[in-house]
Formats: sequence, structure tokens, C-alpha cells
Amino acid sequence: MSFEGKVVFVTGAAQGMGRAMVKHFAGLGASVAAADINADAAADAVLELGVRGMALACNVADPASVTAAFAAVGERFGGVDVVVNSAGIGSVDAFLETPDDNWMRVIGVNLTGTFLCCREGARLMQKRGIKGVIVNVSSTAAMSGEGPSHYCASKAGVMGLTRSIARELAASGIRVNTIVPGPTNTPMMAGIPDEWMQSMIKAIPLGRMCEPEEIARVAAFLASDDASFITGQNIAVNGGMAFI
Repeated sequence: MSFEGKVVFVTGAAQGMGRAMVKHFAGLGASVAAADINADAAADAVLELGVRGMALACNVADPASVTAAFAAVGERFGGVDVVVNSAGIGSVDAFLETPDDNWMRVIGVNLTGTFLCCREGARLMQKRGIKGVIVNVSSTAAMSGEGPSHYCASKAGVMGLTRSIARELAASGIRVNTIVPGPTNTPMMAGIPDEWMQSMIKAIPLGRMCEPEEIARVAAFLASDDASFITGQNIAVNGGMAFI
């Protein structure tokens, strides 16, 4: 599998799954646009990983920031072949005590941010005549309902968004799929109470959390020609967790 000559745009690139995506795609020969709300952290990641590409600031919840980021990638590379939406946030809030601003913030990054990056990425692909690929990241919380309401709702929305735009963009040759990870060893998990964490691990038949690199490898497969007839799908990477 090679991404030589391809341009891959990754959000949430400074840490966790995003950083693993940057490293993996770069290792397969891609030029990577590492986008993160923390531009310095994204630049550090690009430098430390020895990535061929660029780091740029992007607040995925801000339409102007997303538009500017994709314009910068288009100017630098002439287009984009793959967009990976891995930026995400969470907040431990009970439903009845969820502050309005926390709801809006989580929905804004996880769902609106994915929408904005899908839209601008697809526009750039169509403008350049590129039959590209979009890979979104949801969560098994969207299927199980285990977790804060804003997080579950935002990640369920990503799955529905993927199904819809995959159908609409198919005529342009743009494929769209979602990875649905189970509990994954990322900094976001640090704020989860230990009792809740252990309960999640017990529900995983393989008996452990997923590693970010395992998600990155699935993203690369979905973005590759090996997955040329896969679109509109939500691919669970969860160690065997099952939901009704």
C-alpha cells in the first residue's frame, strides 16, 4: 500500500489518533497536512515525526478557519486526495447537568467540525477533479449510548452524515466511510473515571483497549485503492464489542 504522490489532510493531528494518522500516512509516502487547533503542537508533531508536508492551525468548529486551512493546502499542494476527520473532544457531564455551552462545544467540534471539513475537502477534490476519499471517526458510544449525551449524539451524527454524503458524492468518485473505534488509548480517555474505564475494558472480548496505530491502519486501508468499492460504511474497530 502506497500513498506516494497523495496529499492527506488530518485534523486533530497533534495527539492521539490524529498523530497516529499523520505518522502512518507519512510512512506510506503521503504528503500530510497536519491540522490542529494548536498550530505549535501540530508543527512539533510534524517535526518530531519527520513528516513530509505542513502543519497548520485549524479550529474545525469555525467555518472560516476550516475554509482557510483547505485553501492553504490547495495553494501548497494543488489539491487534496484524502481527508481524515479525527479531531474530537469530550466532557464528562450527566445529562440533566449538562451546561448549554458544553453541549454546543462538543457538537461543534465532533459533528459540525466533521461536516465542515467534509464539505471543504469535497469541494477542493471536485474543483481539482480528484476522486478522493474522506474518512471520518465516530465512536462505539454512538451505538451503545454509554457516555455523555452530547458525545454520543455527536458521534451518532457523524455516522448519519457519512451515509448521506457518501450517496451524494458517489457520482463525483469521492468515497466516504467512518471508523467506529472502541475504547482507545488516547489522551481523551485520561479524564474518564477508572471504574468506568475498567467496565469498558471488561466489555471488550479481546481484553484490552485499542491503540491509535490500529485505527490509523484501518484509515489507510479505507483511503487506499484496496477499498475502492467501499463507501457509506461505518466500520467498527472495537475488539469484538457487540451492540443491539
